[in-house]
Amino acid sequence: MAKQRLTFFSRMLITLAIVAALFFGGKWLIDNTALGDLVNADKTNTTQTDTADARDNNSNNSDRANTRNNNSGGDDIDVIRIGVVDWVGYAGGQYFNEGFEASTESRFYKEYGIKVDFKVINDPEASLAAWKRGDIDLHWYTLDAFPTIYEGIKDYDPVVLFQADWSRGGDAIVARRGINKVADLKGKKVAVTERTPSHSFLLWLLDAGGLTQDDIEIVATSDAIQAGDFFKSQRVDAAVTWSPTDEECVNTVPGARILDNTRNASHIIADIFFAKRDYAKKNKENLQKLYDGWMKGAAEIASNKANRAKAKKILAEGLGYTPNDILLQNARHTTHGDNLNFFGRNTDYKGVKADALYRQMTDTYTELGYIKGRIPSWREIAFPNLVDYSSLSGAEHEGEASKIFAPITEVEGGKKEAIASKPVSISFRSGEFQLDENAKYIIDKEFVEIAKAFGSARIRIEGNTDNVGNRANNVSLSKKRANSVRDYLVSEHSMDSNRFIVKGNGPDKPVADNSTPKGRADNRRTDFELVRE
Repeated sequence: MAKQRLTFFSRMLITLAIVAALFFGGKWLIDNTALGDLVNADKTNTTQTDTADARDNNSNNSDRANTRNNNSGGDDIDVIRIGVVDWVGYAGGQYFNEGFEASTESRFYKEYGIKVDFKVINDPEASLAAWKRGDIDLHWYTLDAFPTIYEGIKDYDPVVLFQADWSRGGDAIVARRGINKVADLKGKKVAVTERTPSHSFLLWLLDAGGLTQDDIEIVATSDAIQAGDFFKSQRVDAAVTWSPTDEECVNTVPGARILDNTRNASHIIADIFFAKRDYAKKNKENLQKLYDGWMKGAAEIASNKANRAKAKKILAEGLGYTPNDILLQNARHTTHGDNLNFFGRNTDYKGVKADALYRQMTDTYTELGYIKGRIPSWREIAFPNLVDYSSLSGAEHEGEASKIFAPITEVEGGKKEAIASKPVSISFRSGEFQLDENAKYIIDKEFVEIAKAFGSARIRIEGNTDNVGNRANNVSLSKKRANSVRDYLVSEHSMDSNRFIVKGNGPDKPVADNSTPKGRADNRRTDFELVRE
């Protein structure tokens, strides 16, 4: 007999009955057995975990939002963190920032939409460590001493962004009674912090006086303040220190004097700021805003007394001093024009440029054994983008003009005290006074950079001869030769002719025995002297 098929409706009723039985049977098991207790507990835990995760996510999102708000006053921008020390040279940026801390009241924020935070860390090692960690974005140093720290930071690929100032009196060499010129330092004890701007200043001054570091006894100190303390306790004959410690030394030690300072040595110590190359490339837009605002601040400080008074107040509050302690005149706050000169963008500029200063100090410290390994060239570490792409213009942003010297008579110039005297042998043909190409090369190599570095000092050029021939003729010839040297420095290197004091000594100031060929050759020399105003 054939099987009877179920109708569609019958099959649907049977399916619903089975589903209902399964549902209600399962519900009875969950509600009334131990198995149900386990299922309910697992469900509760899963729900609580999901809720906690959602709450954590909301909290993290809120924290990120709060961080952005705290850093930018509501705008999604980063803070540029700059490491500095107690020094007036960074006033351009701090003045424009309206203080040291990142703030919406800062002109950097109001005019450019960025925030800037100055972090004062006077310990260089701690400061550099912070820069390496990324706690600081920009770090200060002086270009003259930068080669000495490169080995320790080379793995971070540092690049120099801009110049902030020239030291103009902030660094000085103090000396005890009886030391009146650089030559008097020979054989004496000199306290100095090695591989620092103080050391650079000392090396330049020794060179200007015809000495080397081997001619003195270096007493190494931890910092310039300790160098001053050594001098005040009379443990050394001279010390390289900072203002106002230099004045304290003079007031403490009877007969002490400031042998020279960076008012005369006006183009040796240049404060620069550097960053990691990767950071500089990724943040070019914000760094450009920082540079432009900083240069505006420097120009405004130079423009009038009210701005300088405001700057002094800002620095005093940020550094914990009184406004009277802030000596802005101890630095030249460099403008955009100064940076164009420094980075070699102004072809008419004949003064000290970064590449020459950096190269010379690299060579000097290497020869002295303070540098091991390869130091990159200036081109490799320079990051001139900020200077090149700035649109700042106008008289207030021009570079510093060379010092203008008042005319001076030979008699007046002869009475001026020499700071340093460097003899240079320049060969002339018998009876002639014109400079040949070799003589020009010697002048360039031995003295031009010194003349530029000590840009605020007068220069006395003294021609000397041996005793062969008529004395009167020798005096006249020696003066003509000295005048030839002056004329070359004026025409070729754009130096102010009034800066020079020219004198012909003839045979009257021998330094060797005229009875021997070598002695006569040594006496046929030209002396370059840096003299006090």
